[in-house]
Amino acid sequence: MENKFPGKDITEEDHKSKFPLSSINNKKKIVQISKDISFGSDTVPVIAGPNTLENKDMIFRCCELLEKKKIKLLRGGIYKPLTFPYRSKKYFELGDEGIRILEEVKKNFDVMIVSEIMESEKIELIKDFVDVFQIGARNMQNFPLITNVAKTMKPILLKRHFGCSIRDLLGASEYALIEKNEKVILCERGVSVPHTHKSTSRFLLDLQAIPAVKESSCLPIISDPSHASFWHKWVKPLSLASLAVGAEGLMLETHPDPRNAAVDPLQAINFEEFSNLVDELREVGKVLNKKIV
Repeated sequence: MENKFPGKDITEEDHKSKFPLSSINNKKKIVQISKDISFGSDTVPVIAGPNTLENKDMIFRCCELLEKKKIKLLRGGIYKPLTFPYRSKKYFELGDEGIRILEEVKKNFDVMIVSEIMESEKIELIKDFVDVFQIGARNMQNFPLITNVAKTMKPILLKRHFGCSIRDLLGASEYALIEKNEKVILCERGVSVPHTHKSTSRFLLDLQAIPAVKESSCLPIISDPSHASFWHKWVKPLSLASLAVGAEGLMLETHPDPRNAAVDPLQAINFEEFSNLVDELREVGKVLNKKIV
């Protein structure tokens, strides 16, 4: 069939030649993280934590919250890409120093760590303390990075770039799958559009992407309403909507003192809001026969 809209519509030829490994024509992939946690099954894992790891005390408080709510996946980033190279006075990045804190987290809490990787040179440094490698939106088409991370055979959370199509996203996933690493989780985190309903919001959560991906790919897809909305009051409704349209996981930003967070203070929800949201998600999950973990 003629592709009248190249770069947007996904054709049968694309399934055969562009992304044969991530295509819906394959058996649906279930990405197992642990005995009880998997993406693409009847569980809907929640990845939660701060935008960036600020200090030991703060991350320990986040871990205590996760254990209380029986959430197993911690967002534990120590490397942070910023849109601009200039840092505010309160911003800082732990970088390699954060590895020691990740190690302490693993020793003291029953959580698994999802952490962003930006450079191939850092893979060996953190791979023993990271359970899921995150490839951020800006690195979605950094194919050498994806290839090198895939070789660790650890699960990969691949975020869709805010200017890329689903076709592009599936193409990027092939760079991991071709390395025989089938543990790839896709993530919708918002797209760039002319109007976002609020001047401080930079992106719009593309809820249509979730059923669209599930129509075209065998890979599980999750939603990140925190980064997409950039506004804490919208995180709850967008999380519930994501679950309703079929998201197979959620990435939520929570912080003990959001307004004083080192990065992106407008999008993080506080601990009480997070706790209440998890409760509501579990109620909705019962209707959908999904277990929020």
